[in-house]
Amino acid sequence: MKEILDAILNPDSTSADFAGLALPESYRAVTLHKDEEQMFAGQASRDKDPRKSLHLDEVPLPELGPGEALVAVMASSVNYNTVWSSIYEPVSTFGFLERYGRLSPLTKRHDLPYHVLGSDLAGVVLRTGAGVNAWKPGDEVVAHCLSVELESPDGHNDTMMDPEQRIWGFETNFGGLAQIALVKTNQLLPKPKHLTWEEAASPGLVNSTAYRQLVSQNGAGMKQGDNVLIWGASGGLGSYATQYALAGGATPICVVSSEAKADICRAMGAEAIIDRSAEGYRFWKDDNNQDPREWKRLGGKIREFTGGEDVDIVFEHPGRETFGASVYVTRKGGTIVTCASTSGFMHQYDNRYLWMSLKRIVGSHFANYREAFEANRLVAKGKIHPTLSKVYTLEETGQAALDVHHNKHQGKVGVLCLAPQEGLGVRDAELREKHLPAINRFRNI
Repeated sequence: MKEILDAILNPDSTSADFAGLALPESYRAVTLHKDEEQMFAGQASRDKDPRKSLHLDEVPLPELGPGEALVAVMASSVNYNTVWSSIYEPVSTFGFLERYGRLSPLTKRHDLPYHVLGSDLAGVVLRTGAGVNAWKPGDEVVAHCLSVELESPDGHNDTMMDPEQRIWGFETNFGGLAQIALVKTNQLLPKPKHLTWEEAASPGLVNSTAYRQLVSQNGAGMKQGDNVLIWGASGGLGSYATQYALAGGATPICVVSSEAKADICRAMGAEAIIDRSAEGYRFWKDDNNQDPREWKRLGGKIREFTGGEDVDIVFEHPGRETFGASVYVTRKGGTIVTCASTSGFMHQYDNRYLWMSLKRIVGSHFANYREAFEANRLVAKGKIHPTLSKVYTLEETGQAALDVHHNKHQGKVGVLCLAPQEGLGVRDAELREKHLPAINRFRNI
């Protein structure tokens, strides 16, 4: 790996230099072990500790197939799917790998007794497989996490509709929390030149998800003047939704859980902020019954910020805990768009407030290649900024996942893979200097 890293750190390295590098037989990667699927059986979710399930192993380099690339990973990041994988909820990811492995002899490579996790990366292309023309060794890239086969007509209008759509590093193997990753080349995007490796690795999954969920016509189709309620507005996903609302001429109403997180939203430019902890919202009376009075109280608070208007869009991802309130507070004809369920997958809401007010619930899952490209383009142009707050080493990935699991993080947390230190990889110092305060927003709070 030393020769690979030396080539990356050498500004004079050429594509031919990278193509001529000998690839290692193995590399270090963060893995789950199939024989530990039941290690947390009987434990409450919060008590499950990713530090016990995540391992740093030396694993064999996978075979390179047609339309694929091996990428030297300089940095990655932790997403909620890493947390879900590490605690084996709602299911073990080895079921995903087994099903994918049955698809073809090539996909059989993914069905292994270990799972290399990670759905983000920033790094350098080492090799490309047969049929690849758009990318070459030495290209500096980031990767989005949509893996598709595109052998069905269903995916050719919107690749997210492909019946073999999967999330790389979650539903496939050989993810980005490693020194080397295997990706399809239609996952690759140019690395934003003004960002460091760890900054460039952090937006991928959440930025593209927020773009589709909020901006794209496949999601809420946000327009100028919309009022947008954003749950967890300072978090990994919500922080991008907040930026998109502000950049798109909408008004974000940011829901956070502490004054420190409220400060982050103010730093991004948001003015309408609800600290749900300070306000004492309790949307559930007990495990089985919600409290509509709390929905109404939230609606009243929102109208204080909007001049009496209800929200046009609710940016939903907490799920069970908040969904009833989200449906209630949305204006007549408005949209609740949901992409996750971090507090529980079984949602309950009063359907009268949906059907009689002609509201819509829209499901949104990651993004197609075009949406991921547009989201990355906005980062590269300095219109949307990374929300990196803290960086861990590859050895510390278990702790990073635990911190995300317990919501101790702000924005996104990064992981250094091959990068020996933070701050490397900047190619456009002038653009970086122009946006440095925004780039460092989450680091300085």
